[in-house]
Amino acid sequence: MEAVLQTKGLLSLPRKPSPRAFNLLPSQGLRHRLSPLKAKPVDGLSLSVNGLSKFHGFAANPCGVFQKNRNFHICRAEAAAAADGQPLFAEPEPPKFMGIEIVTLKKIIPLGLMFFCILFNYTILRDTKDVLVVTAKGSSAEIIPFLKTWVNLPLAIGFMVLYTKLANVLSKQALFYTVILPFIAFFGAFGFVLYPMSHYFHPTAFTDKLLATLGPRFLGPLAIIRIWSFCLFYVMAELWGSVVISVLFWGFANQITTVDEAKRFYPLFGLGANVALIFSGRTVKYFSSLRQSLGPGVDGWALSLKAMMSIVVGMGFTICFLYWWVNKYVPLPTRSKKKKEKPKMGTMESLKFLVSSRYIRDLATLVVAYGISINLVEVTWKSKLKAQFPSPNEYSSFMGDFSTATGVATFTMMLLSQWVFDKYGWGVAAKITPTVLLVTGVAFFSLILFGGPVAPVIAKLGMTPLLAAVYVGALQNIFSKSAKYSLFDPCKEMAYIPLDEETKVKGKAAIDVVCNPLGKSGGALIQQFMILTFGSLANSTPYLGGILLVIVLAWLAAAKSLDTQFTALRQEEELEKEMERAAVKIPVLAEEKEGGNGSFVTEAALNPTGGDSASGSSSSSSRNV
Repeated sequence: MEAVLQTKGLLSLPRKPSPRAFNLLPSQGLRHRLSPLKAKPVDGLSLSVNGLSKFHGFAANPCGVFQKNRNFHICRAEAAAAADGQPLFAEPEPPKFMGIEIVTLKKIIPLGLMFFCILFNYTILRDTKDVLVVTAKGSSAEIIPFLKTWVNLPLAIGFMVLYTKLANVLSKQALFYTVILPFIAFFGAFGFVLYPMSHYFHPTAFTDKLLATLGPRFLGPLAIIRIWSFCLFYVMAELWGSVVISVLFWGFANQITTVDEAKRFYPLFGLGANVALIFSGRTVKYFSSLRQSLGPGVDGWALSLKAMMSIVVGMGFTICFLYWWVNKYVPLPTRSKKKKEKPKMGTMESLKFLVSSRYIRDLATLVVAYGISINLVEVTWKSKLKAQFPSPNEYSSFMGDFSTATGVATFTMMLLSQWVFDKYGWGVAAKITPTVLLVTGVAFFSLILFGGPVAPVIAKLGMTPLLAAVYVGALQNIFSKSAKYSLFDPCKEMAYIPLDEETKVKGKAAIDVVCNPLGKSGGALIQQFMILTFGSLANSTPYLGGILLVIVLAWLAAAKSLDTQFTALRQEEELEKEMERAAVKIPVLAEEKEGGNGSFVTEAALNPTGGDSASGSSSSSSRNV
């Protein structure tokens, strides 16, 4: 039959055509096959490919002849795309809302709400802990350096050791709940059990005898024993900031977000979070005013403490619910598969590994430098604050206003932070916080040093030098904290993202849980040394200013070094991800030249069933009749 068709010149067909190319039943004979067939239109197209000229007796495939349901224009587009090295089929665009992918919104909105609740709690806890330990009978602001050094730091190290061991045996979700639920239980128990019964188990008489024997210079250490339950609350409130904010929340955020999402949305997390500062400051202010309206003999502080701790517990359970929802309904981002997971290490091995890493050392320098710098100014400011507002009611009310002002300033900084990241990048953003802290710190110390000569000018403003120092110190803390929340924290957390899981988990635990209190304790140790050497903080103020300058310069140098390393890791991760995507999407190209024209086509796309090819391959011949 092949010879007859070629001799008569009826058609230019490939040898041994497949019977499935014809619309014939198997029972039809040779007469039906050679007789004229009823035309079957193919979408109005007149095909002329591989020598097949305008023959409508069967539905021909212009690419890979005799294949079904093919379209000439699609084939040409696929071949052109393959020739250009592009994927054959474009990935469908994910659904978006207001220009943001729905999957991204399902991450960002719950994370923003979690951050709101965590910082709402932290503001209440931070203001309450200061009121408890500074205004308690037999205590003062001098307790804070000793408390941070000899109580807060050891407990933070102990928590880091425990957290490292738990991280080796628990899943991420189990680890989250195991850490946060004891905090919630303690704060609830303190408001309803520990504080109302504190006069039963505080060793007041014992510490009074020791104070009379040892002298007033031991007031700070003895106050820790005298009000030990308040000090425990102080430490738990401090750990809430280090553990729940830095380790749990930011660790979870780094787990479910990409670097691009982090650059876009991490600064914006603080918008909702600093609205929390505003509202929590108003909450503290409200309960502080509530105590004034109560009658004599009523412990108003105990009532307000119960109310605030109830809010803290409710917010804590809200955080747990949001964490559960995100884990259940939000997919994790694709990470580079070429990053090797480091083996599980013990505590000492983890510390040795982290110390040996220049990247982690620079991160630790940033955290420790911030802790020392802010502590050098903050403790001095709180001593002035108690002198100006000695009663718990006045002290707490001022702290409520301070938290609200911090929220407003940080909210404004958050609006500017994304512009800073977009225009100037990570390196500049990381250097803004130490610069702000240096400038405002110098202004505060200068006012203390030269308060006498400027007293007449301050009096014209209706203030005393003490009140002016309180306000300037408050401004210093407000601007420093707003720069920290809007720029320093996002920069620090973005630096963790390119790291492997082992370094990320244990590095965060070591840096955020140990280095954060280490910085504060380092500042406290410096202050203790200065007090013992020069007699008072006021006498040591010039030296504290010089120490602040050295620490900020070291901070800026570490930020510059980390910027170089972060940029290199980021580029490496992007390259690896591109290579992985290319390995999946690059098609296998086959070049066929017919009639003098060369074209690249994809075998898998143009011949998915391994059927007939335009050149009549041996595999297609084996299936012909």
